[in-house]
Amino acid sequence: MSITAICMVGAAGKMGRRIIALGKDDSSIKIAGALEAQESAFVGIDAGEVAGIGSIGVKITDVFEVATKDVDVLIDFTFKTVTMKNLDMYEKIGKPVVIGTTGFESEEVEKIKGLSSKIPVLLAPNMSLGVNLTFKVLEMVAKAVGNIYDIEIIEAHHRLKKDAPSGTAMKMAEVVAKATNRDIEKDAVYCRRGLIGERKDNEIGIQTVRAGDIVGEHTVMFCGNGERIEITHKAHTRDTFAKGALAAAKWIKDKPAGFYSMFDVLNI
Repeated sequence: MSITAICMVGAAGKMGRRIIALGKDDSSIKIAGALEAQESAFVGIDAGEVAGIGSIGVKITDVFEVATKDVDVLIDFTFKTVTMKNLDMYEKIGKPVVIGTTGFESEEVEKIKGLSSKIPVLLAPNMSLGVNLTFKVLEMVAKAVGNIYDIEIIEAHHRLKKDAPSGTAMKMAEVVAKATNRDIEKDAVYCRRGLIGERKDNEIGIQTVRAGDIVGEHTVMFCGNGERIEITHKAHTRDTFAKGALAAAKWIKDKPAGFYSMFDVLNI
């Protein structure tokens, strides 16, 4: 069996911890490196201890060259400013990278695409199998209804999430906009208050909820006269995303330089 050696970038974060924990239980994965910011209190501590699974013999470091010495693939779940700062190091190291960070602006995505001309890069706003299947369903429904139905997207996450709307909600908006020939830059509406007037035909409403410990919920509403279609995905645990990230790392290990998504991993 081929083993994929992983460096977890953002090893002490919520997703980093779960990826490390699940990676330890996967016989085709080896956690070989763990990276955190220089100021992190977890630097120097065993990554397994931080993840709550006991020692795995890999200490968290703030030195890229140390963390990536014996790895095949890097997985980055950090913040967009950190990911963007890391791009030069990713190019220097020259190994495939899976990016699960969200909240990128369009120009930042273009910079990541630029990196993919040098190394394999997989960027996904959501790595869950169910969510990526949902993207495909949304594309089919949106193409079928065209501009007949109004489209609204509602997303909900825990109170500590820093970016809004979620990357998944924005990807859903991009999917339905493309399928219905709308322009997400012009037609997306993120807040309604006061005397806003009648809804414009091309609007795509994107509304955000932040509360409690909600892992992630997304609903897309296609609303017509007399009926509506609702397509909903609810994540019950972060393990869904962690398993997807590990699957992506195994898939991209031997791929040539290029820009990839979870659609490529799932072959859909």
